[in-house]
Amino acid sequence: MKHLIVMSVDAMVWEDIEYLKNKPYFGRLLQNGSRVEKVRTIYPSLTHPVHTTIMTGCWPERTGVCNNVHFAPGETGEWYNELGDVQVPTIFHAAKAAGLTTCACRWPVTGNGGEVIDYLVPEVIADLSAEQQEAQLRLQGTQEELLPVVLPILMAQEPGAPRHPAYDTSEIECAAEIIRRYKPHLVFTHPGQVDSARHGNGLFNDKVTEALDLAEEYLGMLMRAAEDAGIYEDTNFVVLSDHGQLEIKRVMCPNVLLADAGFIRVNENGGLESWDAFVQSAGLSAQVHLRDPEDAALKEKVYRNLLHLREEGIYGIGEVFTKEEAKALHHLEGDFSFVLESDGFSSFNEEWNRPIVRGYDTTDYRYGRATHGHLPHLGPQPPFLCMGPSFCTGVVLKEGRIIDEAPTLARAMGFELPTADGSPMEALLR
Repeated sequence: MKHLIVMSVDAMVWEDIEYLKNKPYFGRLLQNGSRVEKVRTIYPSLTHPVHTTIMTGCWPERTGVCNNVHFAPGETGEWYNELGDVQVPTIFHAAKAAGLTTCACRWPVTGNGGEVIDYLVPEVIADLSAEQQEAQLRLQGTQEELLPVVLPILMAQEPGAPRHPAYDTSEIECAAEIIRRYKPHLVFTHPGQVDSARHGNGLFNDKVTEALDLAEEYLGMLMRAAEDAGIYEDTNFVVLSDHGQLEIKRVMCPNVLLADAGFIRVNENGGLESWDAFVQSAGLSAQVHLRDPEDAALKEKVYRNLLHLREEGIYGIGEVFTKEEAKALHHLEGDFSFVLESDGFSSFNEEWNRPIVRGYDTTDYRYGRATHGHLPHLGPQPPFLCMGPSFCTGVVLKEGRIIDEAPTLARAMGFELPTADGSPMEALLR
């Protein structure tokens, strides 16, 4: 029986492979497998929507996950974390129906997915103590029998240590231990250190190189775990990524401009009092919500205002898409009415109080020195690397589509994903 281990290295791009190709484990993957050098992702190019597409093969217009967080004006929105948030079947559903065992180790949007995920370590967004993590893991559906396996690993984290790379290292240690103990047929895991390094420091620098060294270390840990479990020869290894990033120069606050135009009302303390239109950040894009989307007069008034801001050329807005255009052009749908695309060097903040222009804030991924959420054809592109009994050796595809990844992974494991919008990349498969 074949096995499949998928490691998604968040924000890794094809340009990184030039450095990684001489490493022992990435070198093994590249020499003995096949690859797609540049994969076109979805819009917006955000981690949770993209990983939902990677496990479904569907565009956001169908998955129901159109942002990292649920819309909550004036508040910190809840992340899309639950498998129940996904409105189409996933590869985990199809694998389970085919009689295979599955593992998701901190793969986004898999919380409480135990019905189809046999070994679940869900994505925990908040920075929590080890004890709090135990409570959160229970809340998000980690199986009771799995807790004694993963909790010692999680509790070994140094108290107060930076989220990255400690979070990623413990994640891979958990995945490796699950592989050794249980030998699940499918393992999906998602280290984020490369993404974090780029947010904090920019696209290409020593900190990103250090993060790539960790990605090499993590791949080695997973490969050695498969060897320890006696399943290495039967295992397909896939390393992929969700998106690239763009370096930004400034952070803009379009809600300030909506407040100036009377669409947002602020109380005497600067708090949000009420709103008719509100911008939800998606990093280098933003989604504009209307209090009453059926109010045609309001919709037209807001649209004209947004077009005016774009035409002024100074507010960071490069494109204004209507809801209909977002769906027709980019397969993006949600409960918003408009989408703003950045000018390429301005990120969007949700703040409604001045100043309009702000500096970097590396505590928030949307406002660091580099970020994402932009149109998928822009900037460096993510790769797809594969090796194993189901994959050819030496095939190089220059371009691909991220919606084709899930059907390809399913076919590699001997089943189909008929609900996907994409299709298997036949050239990669034996």
